[in-house]
Amino acid sequence: MPEPTTPQNPQGRNPHDEGAISALGGSGGAMDLAVAEGASLEKPPKPGRSGGDRARSLWSDAWHDLRRNPVFLVSGLIIAFLVFISLWPSAIASGDPLACDLAKAQQGSQPGHPFGFNGQGCDVYTRTVYGARASVTVGVCATLGVALLGSLLGGLAGFFGGWFDSLLSRITDVFFAIPVVLGGLVFLSVVPGTTVWPVITFIVLLGWPQIARIARGSVITAKQNDYVQAARALGAGNSRMLLRHITPNAIAPVIVVATIALGTYIALEATLSYLGVGLKAPTVSWGIDISSASGYVRNAPHMLLWPAGALALTVLAFIMLGDAVRDALDPKLR
Repeated sequence: MPEPTTPQNPQGRNPHDEGAISALGGSGGAMDLAVAEGASLEKPPKPGRSGGDRARSLWSDAWHDLRRNPVFLVSGLIIAFLVFISLWPSAIASGDPLACDLAKAQQGSQPGHPFGFNGQGCDVYTRTVYGARASVTVGVCATLGVALLGSLLGGLAGFFGGWFDSLLSRITDVFFAIPVVLGGLVFLSVVPGTTVWPVITFIVLLGWPQIARIARGSVITAKQNDYVQAARALGAGNSRMLLRHITPNAIAPVIVVATIALGTYIALEATLSYLGVGLKAPTVSWGIDISSASGYVRNAPHMLLWPAGALALTVLAFIMLGDAVRDALDPKLR
């Protein structure tokens, strides 16, 4: 029995192909037939998608890795808790950090006072909780100031080069030659104050050269890429290339260094307060409490243990966060 065949039209074309070609409005050529066959084989996109997976950016990849990094999760929880008690210390400490009772001086843990009392009879637990505000404020504000000033100067020097780059390099060499603690002793002795702002100002003045060098090198590397050269060839101005093309691709090393430096700035504030030139009473600070407790280590070690432990945990949390961010933003570590 002969097999059924598809009827052909006089021109030898399949009527189904003719229908597809006519539906596309073509003239019946071979190109129209190929388009019709491609259209019939194309699958519609799945609901909620735009025709396939989009390539993820560096930031989305970094966030994807950070969410699965236990170091980032642990340090992030600790920092979130520190920020919370810095904003609302009364939520977990109902007492007054400046309320003292000399009759209870150097006494150990008691009901309602789990950390005991310091040499003036003040509650160590309350002062430890309230001390987070000064340390976190100094660390965050100093880091923002250092990152903004250093990124601005270093980025401009790396982009334009010339005499400005040479001048900035020599200035940073001078600042790197100044010992940080010695500079703090001199600066804060000349500019005394009981608030956090003189300490923040000093850290910004001595901390920006490090960020400036990182930003300069990152900008020099980024401006040599092909997309920057293409933007320049298309007539893009300097401001557009800096803001749209170079800064988003050069900011990652600055973020990593600034995050790690935040912990060191908190430790620097405590060091200067311990030496008596940083924060001063009545400001509540871990450095002040460590300084006042250093003479009672044998008789009342709890006075030193809790503020020093809180300071160490805070610095460690920010350094761990910086390491996690570095691992996520560095393509060589993937």
